[in-house]
Amino acid sequence: FPGKLSLEAIQVVLEELRKNGNLEWLDKNKTSFLIMWRRPEEWGKLIYQWVSKNGLTNSVFTLYELTSGDDTENEEFHGLDETMLLRALQALQQEHKAEIITLDDGRGVKFF
Repeated sequence: FPGKLSLEAIQVVLEELRKNGNLEWLDKNKTSFLIMWRRPEEWGKLIYQWVSKNGLTNSVFTLYELTSGDDTENEEFHGLDETMLLRALQALQQEHKAEIITLDDGRGVKFF
């Protein structure tokens, strides 16, 4: 393959992604990583915009409803991985816009 990147060049690219918040190392030796199209805060913002736009503040949702429910079918966060969803909701929780709660059938979230 012509123009292959050197290991050093790859590390520079990965470090730049990490600085921007789009990459997270999964181990101390930096051999495996998670690349995120959007940072958790950005997903949180999108979710909260949907909640606000639809007048759903002070509502409770299961995590399943948010990523798999019919109401969110046309939203970008539909189908979002649960780990990333939780991170997005934790970011909203830090901003006092949401609270992650435990429901009978798993976890949910209440928006403010």
